[in-house]
Amino acid sequence: MKNQHYISSQCIISNNAVRYNGTLLFEAEYADIAGFLLSAYQLIGAKYPKFYKMDNLAKLGWLAAEVLLKDFDAAKYNPADIGVVLSNASSSLDADKRYYESVQGIASPALFVYTLPNIVIGEICIRHHFKGENAFFIFERFNADFIVNYVSNLLDAQQLKACICGWVELLGDEYKAVLFLVEKEKKQGSIAFDATSIGNLFIAVGFNQR
Repeated sequence: MKNQHYISSQCIISNNAVRYNGTLLFEAEYADIAGFLLSAYQLIGAKYPKFYKMDNLAKLGWLAAEVLLKDFDAAKYNPADIGVVLSNASSSLDADKRYYESVQGIASPALFVYTLPNIVIGEICIRHHFKGENAFFIFERFNADFIVNYVSNLLDAQQLKACICGWVELLGDEYKAVLFLVEKEKKQGSIAFDATSIGNLFIAVGFNQR
């Protein structure tokens, strides 16, 4: 039987709005994803020049993580004890499509590295010095059971003591990020880390589940 773990914070970015633990932090009038991401970046006051080099998928996940971790005391953990496990359905398709459109008629040897979905996790880990287990899974639909089982196994096996989990999706004008911080100890305001709880978070922003 798996041990019970808890979601201690959550961030949802959808429909030009950023929410932290259910509270609306920011809402932009921009219909354009690039304008929204830039406005959100400026609002949170992060000073991270590499933000401008990321593709939009990486920016979306990075911003969601910044909000998610704003009250998190990472110093109480060893960097190797904090992991990141994210997923989506379209991988880096948005950036790939934009790349191909930009090189029509022009020979190019390879895709630019920042189109990789792993860069989302990489930038989060670099920013916060996390060195624990990390993975980016591609699903047809959000799979709550898989994520809960995968992360719970890492926590129960003592490979991690905390983990950033969730879904980061961007394709054209459609984008959503649902990130949550999972820890072993229950805190004030925590909710159970199980398929029902995280499924409810995803349903709230219109995700279809497997």
